[in-house]
Amino acid sequence: MSIPAQMIAVAIAAPGGPEMLQPVRHPVPSLGSGEVLIRVAAAGLNAPDLGQRRGTYAPPPGASPLPGLEVSGEIAALGEGATGHSIGDRVVALTNGGGYAEYVAVPEGQVLPLPSGWTLVEGATIPETWFTVEQTLVMRAGLSSGMFVLVHGGAGGIGGAAIQSSRLHGARPIAAVSSAEKAEYAMSLGAEAAIRHDTEDLVARTMAITAEHGADRVIDMVAGENLDRNIAAAARFGHIVLLATAGGAKAEINAARLMMKQLTLSGSTLRPQTSAAKAAIAASLRSNTWPAFADGLVLKPRIQRFSLSDAPAAHRALETRANYGKIVLVTDFGRDQSN
Repeated sequence: MSIPAQMIAVAIAAPGGPEMLQPVRHPVPSLGSGEVLIRVAAAGLNAPDLGQRRGTYAPPPGASPLPGLEVSGEIAALGEGATGHSIGDRVVALTNGGGYAEYVAVPEGQVLPLPSGWTLVEGATIPETWFTVEQTLVMRAGLSSGMFVLVHGGAGGIGGAAIQSSRLHGARPIAAVSSAEKAEYAMSLGAEAAIRHDTEDLVARTMAITAEHGADRVIDMVAGENLDRNIAAAARFGHIVLLATAGGAKAEINAARLMMKQLTLSGSTLRPQTSAAKAAIAASLRSNTWPAFADGLVLKPRIQRFSLSDAPAAHRALETRANYGKIVLVTDFGRDQSN
């Protein structure tokens, strides 16, 4: 495979709005030890991309300054010590940035095979969301059969993955959403019930659905005033996983209730973690979840597609409250792939 010296990538000209995303000519990344070069077919969009564009979520030291945390594509080259893949392998990968481009260098441990039955464009919706859910809900919070799992943002990328992961582990997901359309979508992914948090009492509905037991696990992407409601809705010995602060970084909570219920509150961000930590998450996914992908037990999300050069429009779509499912940027190479 002939690899060009330069590629098209999307750079952030300056912190600001979507118009700050600009296609540029950029050198194809060189490979370090243990890395692979992926010819990108598609790159998934995620909330951290918005923060990076706005200037509120800087890349960690040593990471690519280009946005984009998940991709699909084909292995184009292997760095020294990268022995687990071959040129031409179709893969999905959690990147350390740089996904909005025609090529990206990724530590080999963060790469997984494209699931059977998934196109390359569809595969770009998997890594960031499923790595996040595997690490926080499964590995850290100990998701297990029979648990009630309250999932905020149940129609989003992480929310959809959390619903499906809960089902795969025999748990009982409850989606919290903001519209009838999103409720229907979350139910189609396997949610046992959907709560319209814009029109319903979240705590009362959670307790009614769980027969006053409460939620054993909570995925919270809102924080702010929502955090105390989650404490009220949680079951004794429950675990609240905080993944984002869309409703505000500061929260006033009932600490006595937190203690009385003996709750665990944990927070996590994925991007700053080491390649070794990300490789461990990938290994867990390969063992626990990839067989379900191969067996067709994981449903594909609703996908909106934009070309790589239309990254500003894609970010505008991601920022709208009406958005649900996943959004991907497709390269020329990705458009050429029929399956």
